[in-house]
Amino acid sequence: MALVAAGLVSCEKGESYADLLKKEEKAINWYLSGEAVEVTIPEDGNFEVGEDAPYYRMDSDGNVYMQVLNMGDPDDKPEKGDRVYFRYSRMNLRNFYEADVEQWVGNSNSLNTAGGATSFILGNLTLSSSYQFGSGIQVPLDYLGYNSRVRLVLRAQAGFYAEQSECLPFVYDVRYFKGVY
Repeated sequence: MALVAAGLVSCEKGESYADLLKKEEKAINWYLSGEAVEVTIPEDGNFEVGEDAPYYRMDSDGNVYMQVLNMGDPDDKPEKGDRVYFRYSRMNLRNFYEADVEQWVGNSNSLNTAGGATSFILGNLTLSSSYQFGSGIQVPLDYLGYNSRVRLVLRAQAGFYAEQSECLPFVYDVRYFKGVY
């Protein structure tokens, strides 16, 4: 009985997972309320492109929203199993929403990160080198070629694996490459 009481007290002091999910939802809705949002993906793959392009909801659950800044090379698209290199900056949307902190971090301006270039194997989330970045970062490559650039709004469950339990949504600015750049 003492263990049950201790567990109840600790839940009262901290935030529940449901509370964190609600905060995540609020931050994403707040951010996207200032943007054009399309709830369907263009059937012909003809996305609007540019800083004023809409964010497209990429899945039915709203885990990934994509704004296309550059379509990349339509004749050179990565295939499942290819190593894709990428550079990114990201901003914590909950910090931006709750504390007006707009801080971008990542490796956009670095050729190397600790341990080498940042990459994943497209479509293979069983490798730690790929699943550590989450599934959301791979979604644009179902539609775009190498040398593309997107902004992504990712719910935690589609983001970096190590951060998923924190329910922290992020907006990413990502560029994809065939080789290290």
